Amino acid sequence: MKKIAAAFLGLTLLFSGKASAQTAADIEKIENYLNGIKTMEARFVQTASNGNTAEGKFYIEKPNKIRMTYDAPTSVLIVGDGNFIVYNDTELDQVTHIDYDDIPASLILANDIKIDGKKVKITDFYKDAGITTVTLDYKEKGDIGPITLTFNNDPFELKQWKIIDPQSVEVTVSLYDAVRDLPLDEDLFKFKKSGSSPLNYKGRKK
Repeated sequence: MKKIAAAFLGLTLLFSGKASAQTAADIEKIENYLNGIKTMEARFVQTASNGNTAEGKFYIEKPNKIRMTYDAPTSVLIVGDGNFIVYNDTELDQVTHIDYDDIPASLILANDIKIDGKKVKITDFYKDAGITTVTLDYKEKGDIGPITLTFNNDPFELKQWKIIDPQSVEVTVSLYDAVRDLPLDEDLFKFKKSGSSPLNYKGRKK
C-alpha cells in the first residue's frame, strides 16, 4: 500500500532534449521560488505510464502540510498534517500511514530547500524561452526515483512534476489554476475519515 500511495504522490516532460548547463542564477531562481511558497492550491491531472489517470485538488501549507483530494471515480484522499501522512482508500475504507521520507513531495514541502550538490543535486537541466526543467536527486526520497520539476518561465511558476515509482512506473502531476500564499483552512490538513472534505471548507471562489 505504501508503494501505491507513493505513486499517487508523485510531484512528464512535454519534450525531449539534451541537458544544458545551469547557471548559479538559475539555481538561485528555483530555490527562491520553492522557498518562497507559503501556501498553494491548484487543480491537478495525474497520469502514469501504465495508463492510469486521475484528477483532483491539491493543497500545501509549509512546512510539510499537504492534501490531495481525488475526483471520482478515484477513491483516494491523502492528508499530511506536518507529522505524518494518511493515505485513505475511501472505497475500501482503508487507512495507511506514510512517512514523509517516502514521498517525493517532501522536497517541495520543506521550508529551506538548498540545491547544494550534496544533499540535493541536479542530475539534468533544460531551459528555453518558455520553460525550465530540473531533475533533482536527494537523500530523503525513499524508494522513489529523482524528481523532475517543470516551471513556466514567465511568470516563473511550478507547472508539473514527474517521478519514477518503485514499480518503475512514471507518474506525472500537472498543475492548473494554481494560487499561492492565500490563507488556507487548517481543517484541510486534519484527516476526517467520514468524508473527503472538511465539513466547513468550501474552497476559494472561482
